[in-house]
Amino acid sequence: MSGIASADVLQRDWSGLFHNKRTLFGAVLALLLIVMAIVGAAVAPHDPLEQSFLEASQAPSAAHFFGTDNYGRDVASRVLVGTRPSLVIGLSGPLIAAFFGIWAGMLAAWFGGWTDRIISRLSDLLMSFPTLLLGVMIAAALGPGFRTAVVAVAVALYPRFMRLARSASLVVIREPYVDASITSGRSALGVLRRHVAPNIAGPLSVALSLWIATAIRLEAALSFLGLGTQPPAPSWGNMIRDGMTDLIGDPWPAMFGGLAIALTALAFNMLGDALRDMLDPELDG
Repeated sequence: MSGIASADVLQRDWSGLFHNKRTLFGAVLALLLIVMAIVGAAVAPHDPLEQSFLEASQAPSAAHFFGTDNYGRDVASRVLVGTRPSLVIGLSGPLIAAFFGIWAGMLAAWFGGWTDRIISRLSDLLMSFPTLLLGVMIAAALGPGFRTAVVAVAVALYPRFMRLARSASLVVIREPYVDASITSGRSALGVLRRHVAPNIAGPLSVALSLWIATAIRLEAALSFLGLGTQPPAPSWGNMIRDGMTDLIGDPWPAMFGGLAIALTALAFNMLGDALRDMLDPELDG
């Protein structure tokens, strides 16, 4: 694999990404979720905050497609509006973690020595806590809220990106074309940007897709515990918490909130598989 091949990774035919039916399904589902996050509040059939105890705990019907919760709020409207905080946290948290984690991993692999030790030991410290526990600890320390959830997700996932980027970078920087680039006078930052980052994009794109699903579940857990999106604003996590209070008589919030999380994870996992096939520099295309 030459350094020139790293540019070829960015020039592959994007139209081939959607030839597979499973990939197309995942892309359509992800696009639908993004559209829901943008326009959900405008197209919701009811006010997601409006309570009506006369309509509490109703089964799905023509008036309420997904039923109502124990406060009489329309579950379908809450699923639609709850897409935004769930998806924004689920996307922004991993992206922030990826940005800092990938650069930290590449710098640790490139410079080695004390730089590698400090970055790696910090990541080891964070990795010593399960992702959910670390996220809960950070959210509890900073206080509940939307921004807190983003920070908690980003910090919880950062060490995983760092370690994956570091291990992948250690392989790439030993390649002859990297030595040739250094000899030609290119700076360390230039080599990392031009050669290392594109050639580790494959495994990192797959990890990002998997950890987006993890982030959405983590956001749901934080909201379930009262540390994420705060009531009465809807999110899939606090919908599940509302449904857990009466799973027998009113399972609809938990059922449809959980289904939304499952479909979102499925969509991004499918896209991750397709991106792996397209971006992996070891593939011939």
